[in-house]
Amino acid sequence: MIRETLVVTRRADGGAHLAPMGAQSVILPDGAEGVLLQPFRPSATLENLQRWPCATLNHVDDVRLFAGCLTGRREWPTCEARRIACARLACALAHEELEVERVEDDPQRPRFFLRLLARANHAPFPGFNRAKAAVIEAAILVSRLHLLPPDKVARELDALRIALDKTAGAEEEEAWGWLMEAVARHREKLRA
Repeated sequence: MIRETLVVTRRADGGAHLAPMGAQSVILPDGAEGVLLQPFRPSATLENLQRWPCATLNHVDDVRLFAGCLTGRREWPTCEARRIACARLACALAHEELEVERVEDDPQRPRFFLRLLARANHAPFPGFNRAKAAVIEAAILVSRLHLLPPDKVARELDALRIALDKTAGAEEEEAWGWLMEAVARHREKLRA
């Protein structure tokens, strides 16, 4: 199973770096719980995992964090994790603390297998409405604008907009706006 989550790694200066990423649940060879992360080259997450072999997975219900990471809004309040030298999101409903167990190198997407060291719940998960799910899907599209044909992106965004129009609150509308600004900037670059 792959979960859309927010990964916090430690930058060279010790600060927190936040990135949305699909995290796959895995069982490690010794039977322990683990997570597989596959950051693209080049990326700050990849460099950080190589430098500081630990991370936190953060589960949130505020989709502005997903949209914010993709639109230059990466500064969200953090606090220290309990068992690793890394931060976690202060607003996380739950988080997992992980350390790198092993790495399988790849020229495009190295595979980082991380061992679960700790898990904590901080607040109940109220669930996602359709607008929250639409924002997450739109964020994934925005992360791939350079890979996808513009007409495919436009069609998918039009379909996602229906759920947004029916169920969005202020947070979802704000996140959607950030993403649509990124799409507009990308379209301008293509026209130039």
